[in-house]
Amino acid sequence: MKRAAITAAVAAGVALAVGATGTASAKAPASNLPAGTRAALDPALVAGRGATVGFTEQEAESAPTSGTVIGPGRSAYTLPAEASGRSAVQLAPGQWVEFTLPKATNAITVRYSIPDAPTGGGRTAPLAVKVGKDARTMTLTSQYSWLYNQYPFSNDPNAGLLHPDWWITECGCVPSATTPAPVITTPFRPNHFYDEQRLLLGKTYRAGEKVRLTASSAATVIDLLDTELVGAPKIDLVAANVLLFGADPAGRKDSANAFDAAIAFARKAKLKVYVPPGTYQVNRHIVVDDVTIEGAGSWYTIIKGTQQTLSTPAPDGSVHTGVGFYGNNSRNVHLSGFAIEGDVRERIDTDQVNGIGGAMSDSTIDGLYIHHTKVGMWFDGPMSHLTITNNVIVDQIADGVNFHTGVTDSLVKNNFIRNTGDDALAMWSEKTADARNTFDHNTVQTPVLANGIAIYGGTDNTVSNNLVADPIREGSALHAGSRFGAEAFTGHLWFTGNTTVRSGTYELNWNIGLGAIWLYALEKNIDADIEVVGDNFLDNTYNAIMEVADWPVKGLYSITNVHVKDVKIDGAGTSVLSARVGGNATFENVDARNVGAVGVNNCGRFNFPAAGSEFSVTDLGGNDGGWLAPWMLPNTITCDDRPPVVAPPAPSSW
Repeated sequence: MKRAAITAAVAAGVALAVGATGTASAKAPASNLPAGTRAALDPALVAGRGATVGFTEQEAESAPTSGTVIGPGRSAYTLPAEASGRSAVQLAPGQWVEFTLPKATNAITVRYSIPDAPTGGGRTAPLAVKVGKDARTMTLTSQYSWLYNQYPFSNDPNAGLLHPDWWITECGCVPSATTPAPVITTPFRPNHFYDEQRLLLGKTYRAGEKVRLTASSAATVIDLLDTELVGAPKIDLVAANVLLFGADPAGRKDSANAFDAAIAFARKAKLKVYVPPGTYQVNRHIVVDDVTIEGAGSWYTIIKGTQQTLSTPAPDGSVHTGVGFYGNNSRNVHLSGFAIEGDVRERIDTDQVNGIGGAMSDSTIDGLYIHHTKVGMWFDGPMSHLTITNNVIVDQIADGVNFHTGVTDSLVKNNFIRNTGDDALAMWSEKTADARNTFDHNTVQTPVLANGIAIYGGTDNTVSNNLVADPIREGSALHAGSRFGAEAFTGHLWFTGNTTVRSGTYELNWNIGLGAIWLYALEKNIDADIEVVGDNFLDNTYNAIMEVADWPVKGLYSITNVHVKDVKIDGAGTSVLSARVGGNATFENVDARNVGAVGVNNCGRFNFPAAGSEFSVTDLGGNDGGWLAPWMLPNTITCDDRPPVVAPPAPSSW
């Protein structure tokens, strides 16, 4: 019986392989094919930055459509702002958008938004998909999108304020302390509008074929289409196959116990665990230590769970559990080639409902697809020597990857992260410093809240060669902050060779614009050596660079020892540098063009002493574009608290 099951699984894999890699018919002329974009830009503008991925991105707003292009727009809580490139296509029922395949393709990913249910909780709607002459239907859902209100947000569009004792921008007041009470319209601050779905097409279509998406029963926003030629499923006959231990590839029964049994056997027999093609139901954590688990590929092996409510809270405060692979001070864990599909629809920060969690030293995570969990990967140190590569993490309620507390000597490289509900990549040195870690060649798109990449304290960490696009609110593309109880920055912090696109966002609580990179002294001085070298900041909504302290502590903390070199800035709605803190920075070979306001907006600590600002700028030469004039040096007060924004033109080759 078990042998027959394994044989069937292998046969299914071979059949899938034939469908995935069958020879495509004659190619269309290359000149008629779309080139695709990266972060909604010409790929030449971001060459060498971000992740190398197997799919080609096409923006809906650039495709033929019978619908309506929405945007561009960057105002938070709007559909255009959360779209890639800040624009998308809205379809009424019966309307369509049509893409042309740029390469041979057997799989697509559609990023979309459909309306919420009137009382929240989401709805479903069909989307007609026609590829060439073949028609099929995708069932879209808004059950994992549409959050409202103040942090930690609500699924109820009609709810009143979660924190009426907090100051809000909408009335410029604290509602509970204001008479007469302000009228707060609902839904209040809707956000997290988009989701995405993948579809294996069952055969390979040639370049030049058309993909038409037609809305059926609901208004549908299409943001983009990713097209991909997925290889054959991996088959491993010399492994502890989970089917032998009772796992159900049809997903009808829970396979968690079968996974546990396969892992236990594999450890004793010194084998890998193999998970063949299929969809496996797993509704709790799988604890991993000293084990290798390989799937057939993230398009073929899907490990899917539903969120479970615990009868009593767990010792860590969780009130739910769900699918996830967790280390317990583990070592020698190697996970690859499968998808994790969660069922997280609300943000409860105490819940351990992450795709990957715990502590895993001397371990690797490669080629996973993680969808609809709270955090894609959240690690609680101390731990070291973890390598995370080639993963896709999308549609998270909170972070993409977070190194929390004492994670050292670890690497996150060549990952693609889209639509997180908090920092897409973070190092958080709470209580114990993260040290000597690197975030390199990752692509981050549309983090709905907070930052693309954030570093909170730590020692000798590196952020290099990443591509970060379209952060939405209360954060920006690159960030270093002394906040959230983090240990101090010590040694060095390197931001090198990164490109940011359409960043420098609006900070709702402060009512000011941030920088594409922003350094924030809230709880401590920032006085480590911070090197910002070789970065490109493109199409910044407000500033390219900001250094800031929170108003109540502006006289307590400073930011010093910042060095900016070999940087290009193409477009800033306001300034190249906004300084709202005491401290200093040096600039060398920083070229800027299309700057909307004064190049250096130097407010210092807002005390405006006769001797000049408390923030000093040093010109080390080679700073072109007229943004850094001699009269500004070293500390001329040029403060304009909220300068008018001049939208820059689209970035172009330098």
